[in-house]
Amino acid sequence: MAHGGEGIGQLDDGRVVFVSGAIPGDTVRAALTKVKKRWARADLAQVVDASPDRVAPACPAAAAGAGCCDYSHIAQPAQLGYKREILAGQLGALGRVADVEADLEVDAIRLDPPTGWRTRVRLGVDADGRAGLRKAGSAELVTHVACTQTVPGLLDGLVGPGARRFTPGSEVIAVIDSDGQRHVVETTRAQRGRRAEKVDKVLEGSGAVAQRIGEHEFVFPATAFWQAHVAAPAAYSDIIASWGAGSYATRTGWDLYGGVGVFVPAIDAALGGAEKIVSVDYSPSATRSRQGTLDGFNLEVRDANVEKPGELPEPGLVVLDPPRSGAGEDVVDMIADAGPERVIHVGCDPATFARDLRYWRERGFEIERVALIDAFPNTHHFETIALLRPRTRG
Repeated sequence: MAHGGEGIGQLDDGRVVFVSGAIPGDTVRAALTKVKKRWARADLAQVVDASPDRVAPACPAAAAGAGCCDYSHIAQPAQLGYKREILAGQLGALGRVADVEADLEVDAIRLDPPTGWRTRVRLGVDADGRAGLRKAGSAELVTHVACTQTVPGLLDGLVGPGARRFTPGSEVIAVIDSDGQRHVVETTRAQRGRRAEKVDKVLEGSGAVAQRIGEHEFVFPATAFWQAHVAAPAAYSDIIASWGAGSYATRTGWDLYGGVGVFVPAIDAALGGAEKIVSVDYSPSATRSRQGTLDGFNLEVRDANVEKPGELPEPGLVVLDPPRSGAGEDVVDMIADAGPERVIHVGCDPATFARDLRYWRERGFEIERVALIDAFPNTHHFETIALLRPRTRG
């Protein structure tokens, strides 16, 4: 499998072909869509001989062309194996981490349930006011069937025959929170690469989502970021508290790309009671939502870009969870210059994650541990978490 959900095949002349919908072990007929001197791209036309890992597609929206469950035709046990191979390949090629399996402890963890796990979804709206998921690589929408990722009830009456209509060209965000309350809001479609933050219209619920992890409840607008898989926030928090635990000369934490502060209790636990935690995020819908559940922590929240957060106190532990584009060299340099004792880096794209790990290694940090978290079952997406330490202090 290639990173991105395509199968890598070969033409008779030896050229590599990236085939959407194909998986290792398949023999297929494919329609070429782009041909270069050394490689080509193609769409699956027919499976001549099926891979033992191929199953009937689990998601009707994906079968109709939606870009949601592009792994739903792959048996569940095989999905995790393919993702692990992809991560190893990206770490080797982009992260320049030689002999990944031998040098690193790479845990592979699948979050349950494998379907019905998504608690929030962003839908496009067509010119007739019908909501649906976008087709892969296209602005077209699949409006007649719903995706199997979503938790039960999330898309009822929003997608499919007889569904309500919305403002043409808008986006609809639907969320089911920890209380089982569904919130449906309309927002203006954001520019490519940006998140829609402003709620134009609340259609159902209050628009203020309540999410709980253990004893902590977070309340924030439906447009603010929260991990999609119902089990992900608690799973990531447990890893941060466990991996980050130890003796610190400086019990100050940085929570970068911190959102509503979901990792603050885990950072505090890892530090054995933080003297101070600074949470930085550029998202107004997240940072301006005061979280009363965090009043017991010595917390400072900054509404700022992580690239230019202002002067920060010397950290013992830094946790960063950047967007799909990754942290980048400037952010890694900024953190490395501050001399943290431990860094926990969360990445949602294996290519940019591997690139960031290369920057960490170039700045003198060692990778102690890596975990692949399959937080997006039936899709090619996954998250990766790494624990890093400086080879020498300073």
